[in-house]
Amino acid sequence: MAELNPAQQHAVKMLSGPLLVLAGAGTGKTRVVTFRIANLIKHGTRPSRILGVTFTNKAADEMQERVGALIGKRLKDRPFISTFHAHCVKILRRHIRRLGYPEKFAICDRGDQESIARSALREIRVPNESLRPGDLIHFISGWKSHSISPPDAVRLAQTDKEHLAAMGYRRYQRTLKATGAVDFDDLLLCTEELFQQHRDVLDEEAGRFDHVLVDEYQDTNGSQYRIVKALASRHRNLCVVGDDDQSIYGWRGAEVEHILRFAEDWPDARVVRLEDNYRSTAEILELANRLIAFNRTRHQKVLRASRRGGPKPLVRQHEDENAEAREVVDEIRRMIQHEHLEPRDFAILFRTNEQPRAFETELRKLKLPYVLLGGMSFYDRKEVRDVVAYLKTLVSPQDETSLLRIINAPPRGIGQKAVESLMQQAVSQGQPVWSVMHSGGGLPEPARSSVHKFVAMVKRFQGRVQHGPLLAAVRDLISEVGYEAELQRLYSDPSEFQSRWDAVQEVINALAAYEAKSKKPTLSGFLDEIVLGDRDMDNDKEKQLQRNAVVLMTLHSAKGLEFPHVYMVGMEEGILPHHRSLGGDETGVEEERRLCYVGVTRARERLTLSFPLTRMKWGKARDTIPSRFLYEMTGQAENAQAIARRQQALREASRSRRPNPATRAASAAKEVRPAPRRRP
Repeated sequence: MAELNPAQQHAVKMLSGPLLVLAGAGTGKTRVVTFRIANLIKHGTRPSRILGVTFTNKAADEMQERVGALIGKRLKDRPFISTFHAHCVKILRRHIRRLGYPEKFAICDRGDQESIARSALREIRVPNESLRPGDLIHFISGWKSHSISPPDAVRLAQTDKEHLAAMGYRRYQRTLKATGAVDFDDLLLCTEELFQQHRDVLDEEAGRFDHVLVDEYQDTNGSQYRIVKALASRHRNLCVVGDDDQSIYGWRGAEVEHILRFAEDWPDARVVRLEDNYRSTAEILELANRLIAFNRTRHQKVLRASRRGGPKPLVRQHEDENAEAREVVDEIRRMIQHEHLEPRDFAILFRTNEQPRAFETELRKLKLPYVLLGGMSFYDRKEVRDVVAYLKTLVSPQDETSLLRIINAPPRGIGQKAVESLMQQAVSQGQPVWSVMHSGGGLPEPARSSVHKFVAMVKRFQGRVQHGPLLAAVRDLISEVGYEAELQRLYSDPSEFQSRWDAVQEVINALAAYEAKSKKPTLSGFLDEIVLGDRDMDNDKEKQLQRNAVVLMTLHSAKGLEFPHVYMVGMEEGILPHHRSLGGDETGVEEERRLCYVGVTRARERLTLSFPLTRMKWGKARDTIPSRFLYEMTGQAENAQAIARRQQALREASRSRRPNPATRAASAAKEVRPAPRRRP
């Protein structure tokens, strides 16, 4: 307890009833959660009766490790700490049969989803230019995050595109269930459905725990909120930790209202505010506090710096976006050379994925190492998806997305015509393709012989993974299908081949690690782990952050991280706040302000905010308008209000006259632009 400040101690000592811990940026949130779990155990709660839930594998692993250090690693009884989705997988493995799914259901990855979406759109004869598979998935995920079923989506659809998507949603969901699969959103929805429709399931699952702790509560969506409420409603020992000022995921279903109305949901709730910041200097926090105070819907709190002084944050203007990139990168180079700093000490944060291009160009010119976070997932690589499809087929051959992916990969004499024939027979007979394959599907030789060999191979390896070591079986499977030789055939460049073969070996390494740490390893358990791990992307991010390199990343990706020196670039209207947030009420702008606040509070020592005076759009230089957030942070709120009024007037005028955008931007900029080369 001596390691904790008074507010942290207060949160740790409250051992019963509903508790809201408002943990501002850099205030020691994880420490409070782990100390509280340790204190519960110290006062007699069995560790396995404690459930801790968070959003990423990294956060769950860190929490588990810290709790282990506090309670002693030799203690066998452990608290259950996992992500929301991982915990829901455990619940569904026990009970999903009640919803008509098989116990060994498959969890679709993004590639599987796109394949099913493409088939659904083909069924309803929607051309690709009207609605792409990725667009359909976006619609479906949005509906599912708000617990909207296919019939509800049809009823709520307004535009032509939404009506097409609602029709595709119905077929998409039907295909998922027919193949015994769920997507990532279904893990929450099916758990919620189980709790609503089967009271005995809820009683059993809620009865497993006496205490529930939820980290990052401000990021919960509707399903997560209802699942937490159901699990804690009996014992009411619910502790939620979060910060409404860092709620930045509204676009993917998170609802800041959950943390704002916690005291209404739990009237006897106590609230503890953690406001002592151990990360940033007082000068940086002064800007952060001034900025976030402009949000109306928030819990009142102020970050207090434990470290005094520090250099004042800088606001810089540059001629254009290329000059911004050139001058930012050149300053980083000088500081590395003359101040004995490392590349990893610097982060360049931006709002949109288009912005880093110019910065990458300049970093390459000066030969500065850098990492761009948020690229392709390891599990999106073709060769990795092929190997995973083989493993999914061994677990569930009814998973037709995976089965059809590898039925002739590498080529084994089952061509496209044979596959189409098998599909047609499966549809006409109302059976899975796997069942039709057993009979040969009326195919001519030698295709029928190839199908029989493939079926026999799958069955043989099914037996091996069920009754023997997983690692040896999967190694032998990859060898038997000749996947290494196929990569050599496809990629004549030795470095390209080696890169792809290394990715296959990395899957094998992941399986070896899983088998070594699991008491009862199963192939379905391994697949659950990699699908859930791929979604939170923390492993890839963590590996890249270990490199000694300048970090380029979006503001959304930066949440939870910190750097000595932070550059927030492109601080202009239309980028931050993003233009999509400017059309409606203040809700969108408030979330953008929270996103800006998250960026500011990533900086430990030095913060630089910049924007270009002009930016290229459609091949022409257009004047920019400085972000209203710059004015709010620097005590010039009247200019921020002028920008907001001007933007609103321009939107209203554009609806009727649609004036030239260059003229419009220039006139707005003249009204509020600070003098060139001066800080706002």
